[in-house]
Amino acid sequence: MQFWGYRRSEGRPGIRNHVLILPTCACGSESARIIASQVRGAVNIVFNTGCSDVQANTDMSQKILTGFACNPNVYGVVIIGLGCETVGHDKLAEKIRKMTSKPVVSFGIQDEGGTLKTIEKGVRAAREMAMEAGLQQKELFDISELYMGIECGGSDATSGLGSNPATGELSDLLVDMGATTCMSESIEWIGGEHVLAKRAATPEIHNQIIQVCKDYEAHLLAAGQDCRAGQPTPGNKAGGLSTLDEKSLGCIRKNGTRPIVEVLEQAVPPSKHGAVVMDTAGYDISSVTSMVASGCQLVIFTTGRGTCTGNAIAPVLKVTANGRTYKKMEDNMDIDLSPIIRGEKTYQEMGKEMLQNIYDICNGKLTKAEAYGFSDIAVDHVCRFV
Repeated sequence: MQFWGYRRSEGRPGIRNHVLILPTCACGSESARIIASQVRGAVNIVFNTGCSDVQANTDMSQKILTGFACNPNVYGVVIIGLGCETVGHDKLAEKIRKMTSKPVVSFGIQDEGGTLKTIEKGVRAAREMAMEAGLQQKELFDISELYMGIECGGSDATSGLGSNPATGELSDLLVDMGATTCMSESIEWIGGEHVLAKRAATPEIHNQIIQVCKDYEAHLLAAGQDCRAGQPTPGNKAGGLSTLDEKSLGCIRKNGTRPIVEVLEQAVPPSKHGAVVMDTAGYDISSVTSMVASGCQLVIFTTGRGTCTGNAIAPVLKVTANGRTYKKMEDNMDIDLSPIIRGEKTYQEMGKEMLQNIYDICNGKLTKAEAYGFSDIAVDHVCRFV
């Protein structure tokens, strides 16, 4: 299986060819948004931190921002800073240039003389990049060059029974063809971590999976929180999930059955092909953010209750096995997997059908969130003042 993509000097090909307008801090986000709105082919993110933070959070923010810039779906980057943030626009640009040969320029609002002057320069730079990006021709790549993120949110009983097993089947098919798939949100392994760890390719990976869950529970307890009290969420319970164990056993189905070859930290690219897992926060948008920052070209997102989330850099394909949710949220849901629940098709059959959807998205078909221009990100705060 092959798809048409954009060759990058480093690593995997892009399935999109964006010019990314990247703010270094919250104060640069509005200018970045305006610049992106003026340039065809440009996308932006809204970044709500970048200043007055502890070092651990600053380090995480830098991992996310540099990861976004290096994502294969990005052709070039225009960085917009204020000038007094923790890591300035010029320093972030320097970091990115060390990691990639993509075109990178940066502007500081204080240096340029204010918002309008910065926007003018940013628009000119972004237009130049967009014109260059338009000259790049697509090439055929093997499906083994694909790296797909897997996430769930707003789960209900149909998630574990339908959409997650079907997505797991899709993951297995892709892994068998040499591609890489990544499941994140480690709090949703707790209670089923022993089942997930059985798929580890080595004893070391087995122990890493168990330790990730132990560490997560200990981290929450140190902050006076019990994850087994906060999970499942009220929406999960309303959807028929009664315990964290029940939720986790359904959650881990979406990563399939193939051996897990690597356990990743947040926003870290995989070094191997195959099924991998990422230790991320217990929040779906934050987990998608980390996977996209690690280089995912696309994300498949399963839901039972429904969600409208999307990402500016990587297409987010949303699927549900709840027929009622699909009808009520047809504006947002891309694929209806409810025939599994009605017994009309097996999850294996629908997993194979979704392979065609993945092929179409790789070749340029927009997901619904992508067509709307949705751009959700959330950076995990690993440490905060109280």
